[in-house]
Amino acid sequence: MFRLLFLALFFFAGVILGQVFSSQVPDAAGEELTRYLTDFLEVERADQSPCAALSAAVLYFRYPLAAFLMGFASIGVVLLPLTTGAFGFFLSFSVCCFTAAFGSDGVLLALAVFGLRCAVTLPCYFLLAVPSLERSVTLACLSFGRGRRTAPVVYGRAWWSRLAVLSGVLLAGMCADLMLTPLFLRQLLERMLAG
Repeated sequence: MFRLLFLALFFFAGVILGQVFSSQVPDAAGEELTRYLTDFLEVERADQSPCAALSAAVLYFRYPLAAFLMGFASIGVVLLPLTTGAFGFFLSFSVCCFTAAFGSDGVLLALAVFGLRCAVTLPCYFLLAVPSLERSVTLACLSFGRGRRTAPVVYGRAWWSRLAVLSGVLLAGMCADLMLTPLFLRQLLERMLAG
């Protein structure tokens, strides 16, 4: 429980920093975001599915997979909290940019773009990051000579099963996102541009 709270503190610190830095975004960002979202829908209509699937895979798997891999290194003690903070920062910064650029419609746009992904990736990230932090702490203790009193690091069946199950969850979320997000986004943009 302590490790989860520790990582959650870094996540929320990243969220706060993202909000602070988003206030520095120029007013022209609204036009750029509108152009980006319009281009996104045009690419989606052109059926660029391999590129879209690859992009979605990167968005879904980057933080959870990074958290998992850091469980194999003692440097994960430092990198996991920093990665968690970066996750919170970039998510918050993106959502705040949408909100600053589009007002109340920005909240709906951010929900359409990030809602499903966050609902899937955040729990998966923390379910992988907490055990990885535990393994990294053990590896760090072994590295700095206090390993005589530390149990060996074991990557057992639960470790690999967790990765397999959460990878399936991430893959299912990614597929749902590829099908649903363009529909939600198109409806919101058509409503916004018509109004």
